[in-house]
Amino acid sequence: MSETKSKRPRQADIAALAGVSISTVSRVLANEPGISGSVREHILRVAAERGYQPKSPMEAPAGGLALIASDSVTGGLSVFYESIVEGLRAGAMEAGMPFEVRLLREDRASPDAIRGHMEATKSEGLFLVGIDPSDVLRQWIEEENVPVVLVNGTDPQLKLDGVSPSNFFGAFQAAERLLDAGHRKILHLTGSHRHTIRERVRGFDTAVVARGAESLLVPMDFSGSATREAHERTAALLAKDKSYTAAFCMNDFIAVGVLEAVTEAGLRVPEDFAIVGFDDLPCAMMTNPPLSTMRVDRAALGREAIALMIARFRDRTAPARHLCHAVVPVSGGTVPDAKNR
Repeated sequence: MSETKSKRPRQADIAALAGVSISTVSRVLANEPGISGSVREHILRVAAERGYQPKSPMEAPAGGLALIASDSVTGGLSVFYESIVEGLRAGAMEAGMPFEVRLLREDRASPDAIRGHMEATKSEGLFLVGIDPSDVLRQWIEEENVPVVLVNGTDPQLKLDGVSPSNFFGAFQAAERLLDAGHRKILHLTGSHRHTIRERVRGFDTAVVARGAESLLVPMDFSGSATREAHERTAALLAKDKSYTAAFCMNDFIAVGVLEAVTEAGLRVPEDFAIVGFDDLPCAMMTNPPLSTMRVDRAALGREAIALMIARFRDRTAPARHLCHAVVPVSGGTVPDAKNR
């Protein structure tokens, strides 16, 4: 009996007693991030009760630096990136990772500028938040073997780790909400300046074509207020052609402008004209009626990015990974969702 008790418990034993998977136990005992505090505490308590002696803790992970495109953060999308930074900070704190944030204009994201920021903050890992690396920057990253995670970004070559919303499927689902409501001529107000946005365009177009509907891409140049630009473009289009009865918008700021223009044109929302936004920003609940949109868990993107960086620190030669978070429909008042009709 005493011999049995003296044996070190297996992770499978702890998993069975705790009611979780073996992989979850393994991650907790290895002090990996991404496990909720209550689950972690429960597993450690079960392990201690079975006499499990944890191995000596690993050294704290190397530091990480997040560079954020300053044009986005200081403009209308600041609230979007604030939530991502909150997730990054929370994930870094859980993992014991030294973490810094700096603003950088995307057109100045040169190897020399980034090297200077990393040296000043004594950072080994680089988070590019809302920044698509140029060819020159990619070459430097590869030559120097810099651990990089794209946050709210996608690498079309899949050579860099990244985490993003499921842009293709989110836009596909947004289009289906409008199609299911009976709309067959839909405006699509968007830009194509980033890989992530081009994925939204592709997802939206795929859904529209599959249903035999028609869409008109309305390009945005984002030279000023996205809401004002969307208002002006939508008003001009409706003055020429009133056959379009719905709009899908790249983000909620654009959707606000569309809603203003549609209302001014004397159209009822959603009876005469339906609108679906994207991101579920705070402004979505401030319109009348509230926007129907697609929710992006921005804090989760930050936390997942930290986990990807820690994995990259442990294995610099592992194949790159890209994680996609599902985008969840938010019922508002600008489109009659099928389940609510």
